[in-house]
Amino acid sequence: MKNKFLRLILVSIFALTACKTAATADISNASIKKIINNPDVTLVDVRTPEQFAGGSANNAINVPLADIINNPTSLKGKKVVVFCNKGIQADEAVKILKKNGVEVYDGTSWKNVKGIQDSSL
Repeated sequence: MKNKFLRLILVSIFALTACKTAATADISNASIKKIINNPDVTLVDVRTPEQFAGGSANNAINVPLADIINNPTSLKGKKVVVFCNKGIQADEAVKILKKNGVEVYDGTSWKNVKGIQDSSL
């Protein structure tokens, strides 16, 4: 019984902390690079303000996932790339924003977006 419970906990933890799957990626790496570096795109970090203060991509704004849930049309009319720590919150933000008519792309993690920015310099 203990082993089954332990396995369930480990699987749950893995599922919650795992990186994105291929099923959630809907554009190519080359395309996301062009989108991230487009000056007309708004980069949106969906982590908490405390996490955002610890570091983020260049020129990113902080709109926590909770704010997107409460006001899903706040970014309407903008082309946005959303990201977080590992992509889980970003995936949720993409679903919500797409459902509300926002042109949105998934940048996965802030380190991914920052790395793309830095490699383009």
